[in-house]
Amino acid sequence: MATLRVPPDQNAHQRSAVWDIWRALTGWAARLVAGLHQTWRRSLQVRVVSITLVASSLLVGGFAYLIADKITNILLENAETDVLLRLRSGSDYAAKQLGLFSQPQDAQVQDTIDNTVSYLGDPQQTSGVVVALTADHTDSIRPRSSPDVDFQPLVSPELRAAVADGNIAHQIRTGRLNGNEPTKYLVYGSPVPTRFGQVELYYLVPLARQDSTAADARATVVATGVALVLLLGLLAALVTRLVVTPVRVAARTAQRLSAGLLDQRMTVNGEDDLALLAASFNQMATNLQRQILRLEEMSRLQRRFTSDVSHELRTPLTTVRMAADLIFAERDEFDPAVARSAELLQAELDRFEELLTDLLEISRFDAGFAMLDSEPTDLVPVVHRVVDRLAGLAERVGVAIELDVPSTPVIAEVDPRRVERVLRNLVGNAVEHGESKPVLITLGADETAVAITVRDRGVGLKPGEEKLVFNRFWRADPSRARQTGGTGLGLSISLEDARLHGGWLEAWGAPGQGAQFRLTLPARSGDRLTTSPLRLVPADAPLPFGGPRDGGLLAIGPGSAGALAIGPGPGGDAERAGVRS
Repeated sequence: MATLRVPPDQNAHQRSAVWDIWRALTGWAARLVAGLHQTWRRSLQVRVVSITLVASSLLVGGFAYLIADKITNILLENAETDVLLRLRSGSDYAAKQLGLFSQPQDAQVQDTIDNTVSYLGDPQQTSGVVVALTADHTDSIRPRSSPDVDFQPLVSPELRAAVADGNIAHQIRTGRLNGNEPTKYLVYGSPVPTRFGQVELYYLVPLARQDSTAADARATVVATGVALVLLLGLLAALVTRLVVTPVRVAARTAQRLSAGLLDQRMTVNGEDDLALLAASFNQMATNLQRQILRLEEMSRLQRRFTSDVSHELRTPLTTVRMAADLIFAERDEFDPAVARSAELLQAELDRFEELLTDLLEISRFDAGFAMLDSEPTDLVPVVHRVVDRLAGLAERVGVAIELDVPSTPVIAEVDPRRVERVLRNLVGNAVEHGESKPVLITLGADETAVAITVRDRGVGLKPGEEKLVFNRFWRADPSRARQTGGTGLGLSISLEDARLHGGWLEAWGAPGQGAQFRLTLPARSGDRLTTSPLRLVPADAPLPFGGPRDGGLLAIGPGSAGALAIGPGPGGDAERAGVRS
């Protein structure tokens, strides 16, 4: 069985090639426009020079047009004045010569007309001026011109009618004489009164010389205007450079200062305003450097003081602890008031010892001495240990703790002591602010990260407080009594623990909707996080208008039955990268 070969569709290949070329051109044009737009936004010098060029081009162009038009009008007026003088003189001469005849049929009339035209015309025929006499009212007089050309196509009926009415009239006409190139003529006509009627005298003056002069003037004006615009643009570029260069130097110096290079300074040249700017900038930088160094020294002394005090208090605290433990153990032997005092002493000593421990930990973070002891750890038992430890507190305040953890192990390379401390702080915080409503702990993982969220449905957080909660000793409501007797450093230490792992600790909250904290850690120690397995904004939280949950994309598209569906776009956390704080 024979196989039929179908020839390729050449038109389809051509269309595809044309489409590829079109896409390449449009892409190149888009990149060019984007580059120009970026240059326009970023460069003050480009904007000033461009505006100067446009403004000067419009101004010079307007003046050039007015000057060229004025020159053309002056040349035309001079030509009209010259022709008018010649016309009047020629009209008087023709009237004197033809005034001797009473009838147009006289034999000498035509000869007189010929002689008059020859006399008034250009004998050398170098100027191109045509002088003509005609009389349309009689057939006895033939139209004559000097030089002898067919001039009548250049004399319009309107001009003839105006001259026939006894007026001196003129027009500008373009035409050919004896097959020459089309030429523009200034045509003037005047009536010549005679005894036998009216004769018409016409002067046809070529305007080629005036047009050439006007064209040369326009070219000169345009060339001068272009040179002036370019000179103004160059001058604007030089002046702008003189102003922008110190500003750019100041910007680069400020960037270096913001990067921590506090010894950077500007060069002061001269005594003008720019020199004053440089000197003032240097003085500001010196003051900032001095202030920053002073604050750094104060911060160092403060951290040293906190660390030293914490260590120094350890010894007397140990002695007090031993005495308090002895009294607490024998409290049943005392009267009720003393026994109650022993219990209060024991509780406050526990809190004081916890505060000292947190202060020592904070001092280690501040000094950069905190060390991470990572090992493969199953996070499921860690979560259960935290829940078991805080079960008594939750029961006392009437908060139920719910778990949503996988049934299989969730392994990650973490420091279990620090992770457990973070979870203990998060869950304890949720129980304390839970308003007797359930607290949900969720554990999730993917190939690169593990995440734990702690969700409460208490008073929630106001806008902006999701960052403030990690500040040291910060409280949303200072008048609120603590249920757990915390130190005010738990979330701050938890944030440092998360950073030490290369992870994120983030908070979300809304007034009356509760709060949710999310801890995200890399599954392998040292890996860089790009996504989180769990969302920061809980699924049951109301979606505020104008923004998707979790900082992801907002997808807007057609819903069911033609309705408009608005919700989080694809990616969610996957669109976010970088180290969180």
